[in-house]
Amino acid sequence: MTDLVIGSGPAGVSVATALLARGRQVLMLDGGGKLDAPAQDRRNRLAASGPDNWTAADVQSWQAPQFDTPPGQVRRFGSDFAMVPGAETLVSPEQIGLRASHAVGGLSNLWGSAVLPNRAEDIADWPISMKDLTPHYRAVAEFLPISGRPDALQTLFPALSMQDRVPLTPSPQAQQMLQRWDSQKPNLSELGAHVGLARLAVDPGCQYCGQCLHGCPWGYIYSAQKTLAELRHNPAFQYRTGLARRFEEHPDHVTVTLEDGESLQATRIFVAAGVLETARLFLTSSPNPAARLQLQDSQHFFLPSLHRWRAPRRPDRRPYHTLPQMFIELDDPGISPHLVHAQVYTWNEFYSHDLINSYGSKLPGSAPLWRMLARRLIVAQAFLHSAHSARINLLLATDGRLVPTVQTNDATENVLGQATSQLAQVLKRAGLIPLAFARRPGEVGSSFHVGGSVPMANAPSSGQSDILGRPKGLSRVHLVDASSLPSIPATTITFSVMANAHRIGTLAP
Repeated sequence: MTDLVIGSGPAGVSVATALLARGRQVLMLDGGGKLDAPAQDRRNRLAASGPDNWTAADVQSWQAPQFDTPPGQVRRFGSDFAMVPGAETLVSPEQIGLRASHAVGGLSNLWGSAVLPNRAEDIADWPISMKDLTPHYRAVAEFLPISGRPDALQTLFPALSMQDRVPLTPSPQAQQMLQRWDSQKPNLSELGAHVGLARLAVDPGCQYCGQCLHGCPWGYIYSAQKTLAELRHNPAFQYRTGLARRFEEHPDHVTVTLEDGESLQATRIFVAAGVLETARLFLTSSPNPAARLQLQDSQHFFLPSLHRWRAPRRPDRRPYHTLPQMFIELDDPGISPHLVHAQVYTWNEFYSHDLINSYGSKLPGSAPLWRMLARRLIVAQAFLHSAHSARINLLLATDGRLVPTVQTNDATENVLGQATSQLAQVLKRAGLIPLAFARRPGEVGSSFHVGGSVPMANAPSSGQSDILGRPKGLSRVHLVDASSLPSIPATTITFSVMANAHRIGTLAP
């Protein structure tokens, strides 16, 4: 028999890579959703012509579907292939902003590609340490392209060296901000702020076409599909489609029942289906029909600002990219014992589109004004540690979907307020006017920095797992996605999930 990996997202390909390196036989089971043929054809045509040959009509046609994305969804390439509609997974999808994926590569088809390891102090409550994770960060970085450069963030995150990395060229607005911050180092230090260029999982071949939030025509933004394609060359690796709906552990194997009733047997299973589908699989397999899981969230918010300086050129003129440009880490015990992480976005097409939709109808003929204002808009997206965030209780409904209810955290508003004030001071040092009145908190779960439903513990009790992600009472079932994380630091989640999955794949019996 083989080891069965459920899910082809970042955690799935990471654990599979580790298992194959040990000479194990691996079967990957996955929903198999792919970009539909018409969208793929449009993507191929755009990639073939190159940005210098695109017409305004080409760009408008490529971007239009993203502007019309249904509420609660994220869309790329003009397709909804990568995200399951909320009502298919959740009884009350409006309760939370989290969604599942059945696509090849999972939610990595949609992510913003931000990459950071954890800081040691932020996982002090974990039963594993940075010493345990560091070699696996490095192993993952061997197949994950990471752009960046050595800067002030290196001392906070020594597990990810930026030496010899190739940085993406910052946008003109980002370059202005970085220069201004560089001259403000003493003031930033007083604010407990560490500022640096964003670390992004993007191939250095980036053509700076500005289509990052609509779908890179060339696939330079990393998707786990790329690693899956490489795994398929290994003769010990197999891939097939199907949705796991139940597992049952036996003394020498695990039986997995698929949605169509088919059964598979494996020596071990490594569940990397994403926190919602993993929760559903765990609950349907539980002998207790009233079992409940609780997801931990990382609350996030958006803080817009306007820059005061005269730009050297219009920010909507190529070359540029629209992924996070810079990271800001607030290390202030007066706000939180944990880092507050912020990602700074300069101009993108969504700014003017949203401003016109929100305010244009109230002031007829004002679209040019909003477009001009959008060219001065800078937005910081900030995240809090799960200790200051809400939780999501999950129960299994009779129809097999999940019933979510939100458990608020009394500390959230206070920490949000203090973090907003501190972040605003940092942005002012870069010549920005923060619009604190326009701060917009994200709904619970919408950061997609969510997990910890079956957290690892040194001596796990019911509802917890051991340091190899095995839930209490099970020995051949490993939860390797964010479900087994003991808490959710504010910094980016995917890289740490991948490292932990690789660690479990390396150490599993």
